Amino acid sequence: MTEKMLMTQALDERDLLVKKINDKIEKIKLVDVKKRNEETTADNRISVEEFSKNAESAYQQITDLIERYQRLDAAIIASNAATWIETIYGKYTVADAIALRNRLKGEGVYSVDASFESSIIEQFRKQYQNAIMVADAKNKNVERQAEEMRMSILGKDSKTKELKPLDVVDAYVKENTTEIIDPLGAKKKMQELHEKIETWLSELNTRIKVSNATTFIEF
Repeated sequence: MTEKMLMTQALDERDLLVKKINDKIEKIKLVDVKKRNEETTADNRISVEEFSKNAESAYQQITDLIERYQRLDAAIIASNAATWIETIYGKYTVADAIALRNRLKGEGVYSVDASFESSIIEQFRKQYQNAIMVADAKNKNVERQAEEMRMSILGKDSKTKELKPLDVVDAYVKENTTEIIDPLGAKKKMQELHEKIETWLSELNTRIKVSNATTFIEF
């Protein structure tokens, strides 16, 4: 007999089935021992006939639950692959949306290494901060050398001063100043990517929840 239920109900039951099946597997007693001169099993202290009947019944219950789980899971997967949702970043099947959400968060079958957008942000951050530190250190060194040059020049006679030799120092500073090369605009890109990820995840979560609350499956 075919059953029909909302996706939210199906997801809840699937989670419940996982717990129920594992609990039953953990508690099931399938094999025992007994002495030849005794009528009951060692652990359960029941007859062999009763032990056998209990084992068969418990095993069948687990098998039936697994079969239900498989049918329910297949229906969920089929529905997710056929149901579409729309976000501001595009149209996806629910299956694609779930996979994308998990990838962005580095969850499920995806490791953190698959959260590429977050990795790009981190590279921008590290390289931009490093460039600032390097440029600052080099420019301080140039300014220190320039100051030494100024002091040396100002210590010479007045004839040398009239030739405006301090222009040489200014030229030295200008030519040796270290600049940050940032063609993509690191700070702006980091902000844009961060906002995109946050908006993307929010959109995906909302659309998936709405879809689950309104989509029926049959199995």
